[in-house]
Amino acid sequence: MRRRTLLSLGGGLALAAAAKTRAWAQAFPTRNVTLVVPYPAGGATDVIARLIADKLRPKWNQSVVIENRPGAGTVPAAQAVARAEPDGYTLFETTSAHTISASLYKKLSYDPVRDFTAITLTAIIPLVLVTAKSVPASTLAEFTAWAKTQKDVLVVGSTGIGTAQHLTSELFKNRTGVPSQHVPYRGDTPMITDLLAGRAHFAFATLSAVLQHIQSGDLRGIALAHPRRVTAAPNIPTFAEAGMADFEFATWFGTFAPANLPAALRTAIYRDISAIVAEPAMTQRLVEMGADVSNLAPAEFDAFIKGETARWAEAVRISGARID
Repeated sequence: MRRRTLLSLGGGLALAAAAKTRAWAQAFPTRNVTLVVPYPAGGATDVIARLIADKLRPKWNQSVVIENRPGAGTVPAAQAVARAEPDGYTLFETTSAHTISASLYKKLSYDPVRDFTAITLTAIIPLVLVTAKSVPASTLAEFTAWAKTQKDVLVVGSTGIGTAQHLTSELFKNRTGVPSQHVPYRGDTPMITDLLAGRAHFAFATLSAVLQHIQSGDLRGIALAHPRRVTAAPNIPTFAEAGMADFEFATWFGTFAPANLPAALRTAIYRDISAIVAEPAMTQRLVEMGADVSNLAPAEFDAFIKGETARWAEAVRISGARID
């Protein structure tokens, strides 16, 4: 009898706690929410974060403040979020760099998986092999054949050491034998400037960053590292279509919170963000950026993160990239 009484009491307390958490989630938020973005204003991550924040404000009847904390491969921003209270008032809009960090950095003050709560994957924007206009090739086969005949080593640009763009270029070099010298830039803008001027010969770029230049003919989109073509660039074939199977890499955009966010609150935030992403106007805006809209639920995002962490770890190993 005593044991049954204790079990009943324990069960009652658990139910009461769960009810309290659900009520708290339903009342959320009661003050401003901060959405941390680990990149400067104006980039794709910032744009997506602001599109979401603009729609969350009337839905939540509270301000959603974008806090841009760029630098050091997203590490300082991620560290700040990991240390924040898991109460939903600090959120994190980040990219594939988050899963790369686990393997790239010898020492991190946080764990990119254990110290965060994955809420939703909004969209995936594939990387595209893009070349300077001066490169005399329009297909993947033509490009690799031409590159191997050059006496001077070709310059391949990236947005920084250890980024998805850099690692993908190293994997491409490993697969094809195309000789190249990696030049890291401080973001998309200086890299694209050198591509347009012909000082860099090729790069793996986020499609949204180079789309207008491909459309204008100032840069040439050779192949898309994605399982299928995208609406924004229907004439660019996938790597598989171009003759290289199993070469799929992208920048993705997802929302996180600190670890131990209550499950009911995690679900509530996901539902609100996913409803915004599912709106036709929002979906269209993302598609125009070259994105595949994902809108993954938390459990699906957890599985995605696990796969991405393992995949990028292998890419880091092959590339030899490492940051102390």
